[in-house]
Amino acid sequence: MSTVDGMRYETEGAVATCTFDRPDRSNAMDVPMQARYGALLRQADADPAVRAVVVTGAGRAFCPGADLGLLDSLAEGPPARETGHENFRDVLAAASVGVPVVAAVNGGCAGLGFVIACSADVRFAAAGAKFTTAFARRGLIAEYGIAKLLPELVGQGRARDLLLSGRTFTAGQALAYGLVQEVVPAGELQLRAHAYATELATYSAPRSMAVMKAQFAREALLPLPEAAREATALMLDSFGRPELAEGLASWNERRPPRFPPGR
Repeated sequence: MSTVDGMRYETEGAVATCTFDRPDRSNAMDVPMQARYGALLRQADADPAVRAVVVTGAGRAFCPGADLGLLDSLAEGPPARETGHENFRDVLAAASVGVPVVAAVNGGCAGLGFVIACSADVRFAAAGAKFTTAFARRGLIAEYGIAKLLPELVGQGRARDLLLSGRTFTAGQALAYGLVQEVVPAGELQLRAHAYATELATYSAPRSMAVMKAQFAREALLPLPEAAREATALMLDSFGRPELAEGLASWNERRPPRFPPGR
């Protein structure tokens, strides 16, 4: 296990853990760290032995956003408009990979880190963790697609409140808003997130989860009849896949399934 470009990566069983680990900057993200994060999620997605990923932070912070030193340099001389338009692929990597991603928000979660948490499939938070979108209070806009992601998670009214105000809110409020699925004591967060990821890796078919993630992205844009029509085609295709036979066999035999690794 080693830390490269502020990211640590390790595997335990079928679960990989990506950890923001830049203690001198409280896990604030610079460009190499951002690129490494995206690369690690794509690495996990390409590894058939990995069936779920946990994303978390080392120390007391999850990720407080972009390194303010980087923002200072941008304010002095913004990059050319035609550069950097594809950086979102790393920030939103959790939404584009087929493997399920669980965010374990252990502490401060702001700006760019907030977008990363929102792009995960499931979010757990430590009691005492604080959240803020922060963008408006830095003179920025709703970055990296958060104006789409956040309303889908908490509704338009609450999303506008959180983005326009940039106010700080607690893990308990995040739970009430529907942003996180559970709040657990800080000392139990990693165990809970890993246990949940292990449950996904053990009992849910990798291909089923990958197809569902694609459905979440695609069918949300369609009228209901068209979404149902596309889902029916996928359902009929799944009837001939080995996952169905194994899922039925494991149920009948009262044992954990042995799903094939492909996504």
